[in-house]
Amino acid sequence: MTQRPGNQLFDAYFTARDMREVFCDQGRVQAMLDFEAALARAEARVGLIPGSAVAPIAAACDARLYDFAALGEAIATAGNSAIPLVKALGKQIASTDAEAERYVHLGATSQDVMDSGLVLQLRQALELIEHELAQLADSLATQAQRFAATPLAGRTWLQHATPVTLGMKIAGWLGAVTRSRQRLQALKPRLLVLQFGGASGTLAALGEQALPIAQALAEELQLSLPEQPWHTQRDRLVEFGAVLGLIAGSLGKFGRDISLLMQTEAAEVFEPAAPGKGGSSTMPHKRNPVGAAVLIGAATRVPGLVSTLFSAMPQEHERSLGLWHAEWETLPEICCLVSGSLQQARLLIDGLEVDAARMARNLELTQGLVLAEAVSIVLAQRVGRDAAHHLLEQCCKRAVAEQRHLRAVLGDEPQVTAQLSDAELDDLLNPAHYLGQARVWVERAVAEHNALIV
Repeated sequence: MTQRPGNQLFDAYFTARDMREVFCDQGRVQAMLDFEAALARAEARVGLIPGSAVAPIAAACDARLYDFAALGEAIATAGNSAIPLVKALGKQIASTDAEAERYVHLGATSQDVMDSGLVLQLRQALELIEHELAQLADSLATQAQRFAATPLAGRTWLQHATPVTLGMKIAGWLGAVTRSRQRLQALKPRLLVLQFGGASGTLAALGEQALPIAQALAEELQLSLPEQPWHTQRDRLVEFGAVLGLIAGSLGKFGRDISLLMQTEAAEVFEPAAPGKGGSSTMPHKRNPVGAAVLIGAATRVPGLVSTLFSAMPQEHERSLGLWHAEWETLPEICCLVSGSLQQARLLIDGLEVDAARMARNLELTQGLVLAEAVSIVLAQRVGRDAAHHLLEQCCKRAVAEQRHLRAVLGDEPQVTAQLSDAELDDLLNPAHYLGQARVWVERAVAEHNALIV
């Protein structure tokens, strides 16, 4: 039976398959081998090693040739994954070309292999995340425009406030996604760079050919050559992790809003239905927000992982003990969690189910109280702010005490009817007429999305 990469029971729920493939054992090993093959090509280009050595080295740089279980056992003794891998690579090459084996890994250190391999993996991860974010943003823009004029209760401190629109709420989610896409674009030049410094970062083993080889290696891997090796300067990776943390948090906000709108008492917006989705083991009626749970779960887990990256930044001298090691599984796990969150967000927004009639009914739960501000603002222009506020406050209390609609109470209040006609009161207490700039916010968020060229 074929198992998913990662071999984890919850992977399908919390992680996108293509992201797990990037960070599975084969993905990690292949990225390091890609570095070794590129190093051989670069050194041959500069003339440090014979061109005849490149083909045997490159042929051995295939992750399928290696025993991952044996490598894992060896890592426990070696202290990192590059040492046993380079040894295994040398043996693989020597079995076909003993001369070529002499030129493997020349001038590099273990961290060069691991960090540059990681950057190659992160480039794949970044492409996946950017693609998913762009698709999600397109869907959010479509839904924001679709519901730009659909009123629902605004909620502050979990209580009904003045009306907003569903489109405005979705536009808020869209704006956060757009900003994260901008951040990812901005960090690429800092993240997608080669790590190549040799034993202590000086590349002394390569003499005068060091810089030409480094440049050729960067070109082979299609990475930029940084101003210097960054073995213990981890801000590049931490910046990426921090932006992923922002993405997870923004998606968590999206998931939280959806889960609250799905509550029985609200029942205004729902995740798309599917056979077997969101059911209960005991309650046949249940429709649980299982997609939103992934978004909220990732937003809860990722900050702790990001804090590990920050905690691992003060690394000692030219090679860290333990702090570097703390990164190895942390950043990949962040990528995997964000990928799963994005996957669920896409499914959720694409099939969003909206009950506009229920939204309208819920707006009436307070019997007009959510529009007291609208009346107060207009009345203030005629009788003064303090007087208007006090008058509306008394009318609201009376409406609650008498269990009457605010419109009826206002219609019975001489101080109000002396200033506002029945038509004016009807208009002011219509939720659709008190939406402010909601539509404009949608248009601006969509315009910002459309202006982002990837």
